[in-house]
Amino acid sequence: MRSNGWIVLGALLILLQALPLSAQNAAIPPASLKYLKAKAFHVPPETTTEESGYFALCEGKNGKIYVGTAAYGRNAYLVEFDPATEKMRVVVDAHKAIGLPLEPTGYAAQAKIHTRNYVGPSGTIYLGTKQGYPLEPEKKKGKISTYRGGYVLTYDPATEVIKNLGMPMPLGDPRLPADGKKVGASTDAEGEGVIDVVADEPRGLIYVITCEHENWMLFDTKHPEKGYRLLASNLWDQPNTLIDKTGRATVTTADGRVARYDPVSDKVTIDDLIVDGQPFRKLVRPDAICPDWRLASDGRTAYMQLLNDMRLFEIDLGGVSGEPVQGRSVGERVKGKNPDSRGSISIAPDGQVYSVIRIDNETGFGTGYLHHVVKFDPKTRRMNDLGVMTVENPNFFDFKAPQAKNPDGSLRPIHGFHRLPDETLTPLHVILAMIVTRDGTIYATTLYPFTLLRIPALAKSK
Repeated sequence: MRSNGWIVLGALLILLQALPLSAQNAAIPPASLKYLKAKAFHVPPETTTEESGYFALCEGKNGKIYVGTAAYGRNAYLVEFDPATEKMRVVVDAHKAIGLPLEPTGYAAQAKIHTRNYVGPSGTIYLGTKQGYPLEPEKKKGKISTYRGGYVLTYDPATEVIKNLGMPMPLGDPRLPADGKKVGASTDAEGEGVIDVVADEPRGLIYVITCEHENWMLFDTKHPEKGYRLLASNLWDQPNTLIDKTGRATVTTADGRVARYDPVSDKVTIDDLIVDGQPFRKLVRPDAICPDWRLASDGRTAYMQLLNDMRLFEIDLGGVSGEPVQGRSVGERVKGKNPDSRGSISIAPDGQVYSVIRIDNETGFGTGYLHHVVKFDPKTRRMNDLGVMTVENPNFFDFKAPQAKNPDGSLRPIHGFHRLPDETLTPLHVILAMIVTRDGTIYATTLYPFTLLRIPALAKSK
């Protein structure tokens, strides 16, 4: 029996040697391609229409994960994921919380929770709603329903109380542009959706950014009767507010500067942003979009990414209001082409700065895109590519089944993942958001199907 075994092994070796080199290596990833395995969880399909969501991902004070969803033409939901049970449930039904119709309402629906979902010291989660896209039946009729504006909501996981703080800039607000915003076949103006909400709970202040005209607004919870005050307009598209250790709030403007509000002086200044000795807008490509930043534990150092830029930027927000803000590039996160990095800056408890960036797959091992999780160490100034995000449980979703349909008959997309030559499943299009939790676990969301990905704390994995 032993001699027969050697004969079979020898025959297999001869056969393997006879194969072309490309065939021998077809299912062996190159040494440069390191996998970072994640467990995938399908977000409840009843909370979406296109199997999608946006930046909305956060960890509650209770250790649970909260994901915002998009259901175009219908509603938006906040979904809670319990890491202990691996179960999900809807905790905020936007239309129900606001008192709007629960049946489909077309373009007028609060169709997205797009905000980054700020968690205050109290544990309250701050979020907002915005418009989606016109539906095909509306387009065919040539009459798109009017979007009246987005709402600011809060959710307290401890009490499960939801509060509606109203519309920052509704339809008809005199601060809107004279011509409003034209949508599809509609000639009607519309209200502004909400793209960012951040709270300064000790002072009772809530900062809101609206879209599509990116207005920066302030709500004083001690004087709600005053409504939403306009601080600045013409911000950079889909930015977010940071509150430094002195209580000043800062956002990026469309011309590459920063707007800063000091609640002590009650004044707004527009200050230059100088990075590597140059005005920031001159340092980045003309079509740079979606600045996204987070504040380090020192309360003054911010780390910023742009959607279509390889670099990570370090910004010092500790200077005097009215003077230029200084920053620098800490280098490219990875080498590659056609970067896409959105909603993924996260600063871990140990101060490490995480982000995820998609690049073209130029490894020669498969095609499509690869999503690299990257860590920057502010102490050593080193960038570390932790690996490409992959799925360890590819059967979490049946990709071979017929496409599911929404109640209106439209098909639900399922083309958001692809397989490498060794059958490894990996996200295809974009990582929508990423966070690092208090215990070091990495969570991210991707779409088609809308999926929550979980990577165990790397120290524990090792």
